[in-house]
Amino acid sequence: VRESQEERRRLLRAGLIAAVVTIALAGLVGPVGAWLAVLLAGEALGLVLSRAMARAVFRRRRQRGHHRNPTVVLGDNEEATALASTLDDDPTLGYLVTGVVDPASFGIDEPVSRTGAVALAAAIRESGATGVVIAATAVDLASGNVLARELSDAGLHVELSSALRDLSARRLSVGSLGRFATLHLEPVHRDGWRAATKRAVDVLFAVLALVLIAPALTLIVLAIRLTSRGPVLFRQERVGRDGVMFPMFKLRTMFVGSEDMVIDLREAEDGTALFKPARDPRVTPVGRVLRKLSLDELPQLWNVLRGEMSLVGPRPALASEMAMWSPELHGRLRVRPGITGLWQVHRQDWSIEHYTRLDLYYVDNWSLRTDLAIMGRTIPAVLFGRSNR
Repeated sequence: VRESQEERRRLLRAGLIAAVVTIALAGLVGPVGAWLAVLLAGEALGLVLSRAMARAVFRRRRQRGHHRNPTVVLGDNEEATALASTLDDDPTLGYLVTGVVDPASFGIDEPVSRTGAVALAAAIRESGATGVVIAATAVDLASGNVLARELSDAGLHVELSSALRDLSARRLSVGSLGRFATLHLEPVHRDGWRAATKRAVDVLFAVLALVLIAPALTLIVLAIRLTSRGPVLFRQERVGRDGVMFPMFKLRTMFVGSEDMVIDLREAEDGTALFKPARDPRVTPVGRVLRKLSLDELPQLWNVLRGEMSLVGPRPALASEMAMWSPELHGRLRVRPGITGLWQVHRQDWSIEHYTRLDLYYVDNWSLRTDLAIMGRTIPAVLFGRSNR
C-alpha cells in the first residue's frame, strides 16, 4: 500500500514495453498492430486502476481497524517512541502496535547475547505479533545484527528504521560500502527548469482561476458590502521567502475594528498561537461561510501573480509567529509560501510539532509531483471541511 506511486510506474512501464515488444516480434503493422497496442495499454491501465481501487478499500478498512498487522517496536529512546506514535496515528499504514520493548531487558546489549535475541523472538511470537520495527538508534551495531538475524529466522517480518526523519523514501536508494548497507540521498533541485515549471504552473493556474471565478467573486464582494461596513479586502503583512515581508490579501471576514479586540490566541483551544477560536465573535456571518469554504483566500491568487506566493507551499506566517519559531523551522523560508500545502490537507494533528514537521517535510522533499498531489487533495479537503487554516 505504501509504494503505490512506484507500483503504478512499474505497471505502466511494463505495459508499454509489452506493447512495443509484442508488435515488434509479431511484425504487425497497420490497424492490427495499433489495436494490439491499444489493447495492451488498456490492460495496463485497467490493472493500475484495479490496484488503486484495492488500495482505497484497504485504506478504508484499516481506518476501521481491520487488516492491521500486530507489530512490536524495539527500542527505548526518542526514535522508538516516535515510530510507535506514527504507526498509531496513521492506521492506513497497516500496523497495530502491540508493545514497545527495550531489547536490553532481554540481555541484548553489551556483550551481545544471542540467547537473549532468541528469547525475545519467542516472546514476540507468543504475544501474537507478526512483525518487528527496530529503532536503529536504540541498538548498537552488533546488537542490531543479532536482532535482525534471529528475529527474521523466527519468521517475523523485520523492518529497521533509517534513523532519518522527514525524508521521502523516493530520495533514498540502498547501496553498500563493503559489508555495510548504505542509503544514498538524492538532492532536491529547487532551481533550474523545475523552478521555472513551478512558476509557469503558478501563473497559468492563477490567471485561469481568476477568470473562471470572476462571476462568483463579484457575488461574494456584493455579499460582503451589503452585510457589513468596511473594505472588501483585508491586507496583512506576512513573512515570505527568505524572510522578506509582503502584503497578503484576503477577503474581509471580520467586522471593522475587530483587530483591536484583545483575543489571546495563545490561550486558544490547543494552547498555541497558530489557531483561531472555533467561534470567533469578530467574524461576520458571511465571513464564517467564506472561511469554511476557504473562499476568503481567493485574492491570494493575486499574490501568486506578483511572485510573492505560490499555489503550493508552507502557509505564510505572521512576524509574531516567526518570533516563536525554533531555528529548525526557519528552513521553511527557503521556498515561497503557498495558498495550500501539506498542513492544509492533513488534519490528524494540530500541534506545533505536526505543523513544523509537515512544513519541513515539504521543503526538504519538494517536487512537481508533490505539488500536483497536494493540489488534487486540496479541493476535497475544502469541500468536506478538512482543511486547516
